[in-house]
Amino acid sequence: MHAPLPSLQIRGLAKAYAGHVAVDGLDLEVPAGQIYALLGPNGAGKTTTLRMVAGLARPDAGAISLFGVDVLAEPIAAKQMLAWLPDEPLLYDKLTPAEYLAFIAGLWRLPADVAARRAEHLLSRLGLMDRRDVRCEGFSRGMKQKVALAGALIHEPRLLILDEPLTGLDAAAARLVKDMLLERVADGGTVILTTHILEVAERMAQRIGIIRAGRLVVEGSMAELAAGREAGTTLEELFLELAA
Repeated sequence: MHAPLPSLQIRGLAKAYAGHVAVDGLDLEVPAGQIYALLGPNGAGKTTTLRMVAGLARPDAGAISLFGVDVLAEPIAAKQMLAWLPDEPLLYDKLTPAEYLAFIAGLWRLPADVAARRAEHLLSRLGLMDRRDVRCEGFSRGMKQKVALAGALIHEPRLLILDEPLTGLDAAAARLVKDMLLERVADGGTVILTTHILEVAERMAQRIGIIRAGRLVVEGSMAELAAGREAGTTLEELFLELAA
């Protein structure tokens, strides 16, 4: 039997802006069917890396593949397998959640009945049914974040990339989003997320990568990262030691 292809494989990835090196020869591999937390201090290169994975920025050097598909050589095929949710939700404020999801589903060319069924499920699951026909322009940041998440999930991507997905969410909404991500992985999907809430990464992620100055410092499960250290070592303690 062949080993399953990794959801993401990065080799020698590099990117610089105006002389500043954001990503510096990064090597990274994310197994399929897991939640992977990519951590690092501000400016470490996390968002730049994920933007290149999502096809929103072109690397200066290196290779990226999603489930064996070369992101640079086959960008359309690669993008069809993923969804990207940035830290600042990007919506068309004059649209309602129902209209927004119909629009996104149309971009993915989903059949109308499939799109309607999935939109209904996502709006209900995220507690947005009573706002489905209200324009997004008056929504709180947390509500916009939930609408954007629904949009990211409408085509059921194999890989979901989230940059600070819990920002702006209250405790109940954050718990709901975490449950949905765990369900997504249980159904065979892969989730890559960045977060400054280290407890979230420690509790949810099967594997954790810490980058600093555009390079991978350490990678592994929480047990592997804590091996050889004092019992009860937390991810916060590891992060402060390795990412400083």
